[in-house]
Amino acid sequence: MSWPDRPEENRTGLHGARIVLGVSGGIAAYKAAELASTLIQAGATVDVAMTEGAGHFVQPLTFEGITHRRVFTGVFEGWDNGETGHVALADNADLLLIAPATANTIARVALGLAEDMLGAVALAIQAPIVVAPAMEHRMWHHPATQANVDTLRQRGVSIVGPASGRLASGATGDGRMSSTAEIVVAARRALGRGGPLAGKKVVVTAGGTQESIDPVRFVGNRSSGRMGLALAEAALDVGADVHVIATHGVDPLLLWGDAVVVESASEMELAVHRAVVDADILIMAAAVADFRPAAKAEQKIKKQDGQDSLEISLVRNPDIVASVPSASLLKVGFAAETEHMLDNAVRKLESKGLDLIVANDAVATIGRDRSRATLIARDREPLQLPEADKQVVASRIVDEIVRLMEPQTTDA
Repeated sequence: MSWPDRPEENRTGLHGARIVLGVSGGIAAYKAAELASTLIQAGATVDVAMTEGAGHFVQPLTFEGITHRRVFTGVFEGWDNGETGHVALADNADLLLIAPATANTIARVALGLAEDMLGAVALAIQAPIVVAPAMEHRMWHHPATQANVDTLRQRGVSIVGPASGRLASGATGDGRMSSTAEIVVAARRALGRGGPLAGKKVVVTAGGTQESIDPVRFVGNRSSGRMGLALAEAALDVGADVHVIATHGVDPLLLWGDAVVVESASEMELAVHRAVVDADILIMAAAVADFRPAAKAEQKIKKQDGQDSLEISLVRNPDIVASVPSASLLKVGFAAETEHMLDNAVRKLESKGLDLIVANDAVATIGRDRSRATLIARDREPLQLPEADKQVVASRIVDEIVRLMEPQTTDA
């Protein structure tokens, strides 16, 4: 796959990716069916390689029905009709994803054993490898397993999980396979390696701030945070190290390895200033309240008999993106307007010291799945994007960020 020329209909890092899904023999093998389905729906081509043990938990026919492709269970399969078995699988793959990965499978991959198709592909593949461990908690914490996991990490293998919780044995501890969502993000991160933003730290804000009136009420807005999360995912797809600052009600899943949840504009301001210290790009996609109550009532405000109105004094919130130094930081802002959209956006571009501003109709965009945006940069005419899903719009925005990050050349 190449950047940024990805298909418009589904511009995620998974679309068009060829993934070998290795399924090993643990009770969590049934979850691999959901994982395969999710990858297929995201546009990936999935070839499943099952260990002998995995077949005791899930039948190959399950994966054949999901992927509409042959499932490999033995190392000598796939050598017909000019195919070269594990060699072809490894050569054609963009990613090897082993989920679940039992202690036995982790040990065999660490030792380089090629006694089945999964082991042979793991030994032959040059693409990234992601491993999602799943086992009983004492097996996970055993020094042998930890040593094998350390070996894989040293070789550049990404380890996602395991999670803590109730295990198949009935005990509680570490060893649950990570959620499908977590594994998918780990896969996208691995596929993004070497992308145009590799080595760059991107800070993304998402959601709408809440400014407390009393312990149970607040002043807020209708932002869902979908665009902010879509931007975080799009940046992940092109190799960035993404830090998410999300508000309550937004589900960032804390999957980017470095994320915080805030409530008010003041909390977001503090989080942003901390995060941008070593950042390269700031994308302020959050809808930050312009005003907040001058004072928060300590107790719930009660209506009084005969009371027909309530006055709340508001004071201005800090302008977060304008307050962030821009000497070595590319700053991206948003202008959600209800009138004079382009004029207001251009003024914000200048007044806030932005490199790029995304202008859109607030009513048609906030809280919705689709968006129609205009990208305004200093070095060219405004670029109007067609209405599309927010994931597609987010990828186009990130494409523009990539363009702005490219070294500028001058004619001799």
